[in-house]
Amino acid sequence: MRILVVCGAGASSTFVAQRVRHAAHDIGLTHYTAFAGTELSLPIDLDAADVVLVGPHLAHALTRIEHDAAPRGTAVVLLPSDIFTDLDGSRTLQLVRDAVGDAGGISPAAGSDRLH
Repeated sequence: MRILVVCGAGASSTFVAQRVRHAAHDIGLTHYTAFAGTELSLPIDLDAADVVLVGPHLAHALTRIEHDAAPRGTAVVLLPSDIFTDLDGSRTLQLVRDAVGDAGGISPAAGSDRLH
């Protein structure tokens, strides 16, 4: 599962990506990866993502991001405004899992590219 976290300049998205990656690995979801991107790098980064987490300050661009992600089958989630208080990444990880219908249980094989 490849998770792209998008913000304006890439700083806050880096922290969210690190936290969600650690949270996933802490519960054995080693096939989950997360990386940071910016609104400008989004057209290129979308090709490498299964899920896009959109920073709350980019809510104005959500419709466009969803439109760009749809042909790729990429889920898009607008992060809540208080997401930066999720210091261990567990709440953010749950948003990802809800978006892709990953309720838990046995993890898919690490070689699986997409869950949807």
